[in-house]
Amino acid sequence: MGHGHEHSKVKLPDYRMWKIEGTPLQTVQEMLARRGLKDPWLRNEAWRYMGGYAKPITLLEVLGKGFKWGFAAFVVALAVEYTLFPPKKDEGHH
Repeated sequence: MGHGHEHSKVKLPDYRMWKIEGTPLQTVQEMLARRGLKDPWLRNEAWRYMGGYAKPITLLEVLGKGFKWGFAAFVVALAVEYTLFPPKKDEGHH
């Protein structure tokens, strides 16, 4: 059914790279262990607390992310508007 179109497979990271130790999930794991339980899927949530995902996003980052491009677009739009449609000078009218 692929009709000869080969798509590359998505390379998934090894599940063993995610560690529960040092994350808030370690507390959950310890609480479950005290009750004699184990969550085999707990490691699947560890990615949220490691790498680039672990750093909290600040308000300055959210506002600054698109501000440069937005301000540049504003300046260009303003220049185009004043170039193509200059303001009319009304002399003598109040």
